[in-house]
Order: sequence, then structure tokens, then C-alpha cells
Amino acid sequence: MTQTDTLTIREMCDTYAVTPRTLRFYEAKELLSPIRQGAKRLFTKQDRARLQLILRGKRFGFSLEDIRQLLDMYNRDGSNEAQLSRTYQLGLDRLAQMKAQRDELTIAITELETELREGQATLAAFRAAAE
Repeated sequence: MTQTDTLTIREMCDTYAVTPRTLRFYEAKELLSPIRQGAKRLFTKQDRARLQLILRGKRFGFSLEDIRQLLDMYNRDGSNEAQLSRTYQLGLDRLAQMKAQRDELTIAITELETELREGQATLAAFRAAAE
């Protein structure tokens, strides 16, 4: 493996807009396994691919445990049907949760807007009475 096949922690941070602390956290959780050269960490193409999947999974709201399980299912021989099937099922479940949250937020926003309009009208009435 040549030096250009790897990225330093700083290069990873710059490339993926993450902090060194984030990378160390994922390493501690055994989601990433950089090459260690003393205190230096070198991230391989596999680490970069895993980080992209981790970040995408976090953006979609998957737990780190779900992400770990999906990453652990990866099979280098290309037979990743089980991984894809599990990812698809988790995606469907997460989408349903997100839609339910959106619906709850829509209701809460509508209720809050109604309360604010009523509060505004009450304040206006108080101000008009004080004049």
C-alpha cells in the first residue's frame, strides 16, 4: 500500500468535514480501523468507504449499532445480498419513523401557530384597553 492510498487524520477531516474527535470516536467504537504508525493514523480506502456509510447512516438517523451490524455484514467476495436486504429493511423502518415524526411535528406546529395567534390577539386587546 502506498502513502497515496491512505489519508491522514487531517486529510480525512478536511475531506469529510468531520473532527478528529469524531474519527477517534468511530475508531474506539470499532467502526473504523486505521493503520497505526506510532501516534499517526492512516486511513485506507476501506476506512473512507466505511466513513461515508457511517455518515450517511447517521444522517438518516440509524443508530451506531445498526450501522455497525450493516458494516459487519459486508462480504468482500461481492455476495452482499444479506447486507442489502437488511439495509433495505432498516431503511423502510426508518422512513416510517421519520414520516410519523414529520406528521407529529406538523400537528404540533399547527397547534403552536394557533396558540400564538390567540396570544397575539389577547395582547392586542390588552394594549387597546390600556390606551
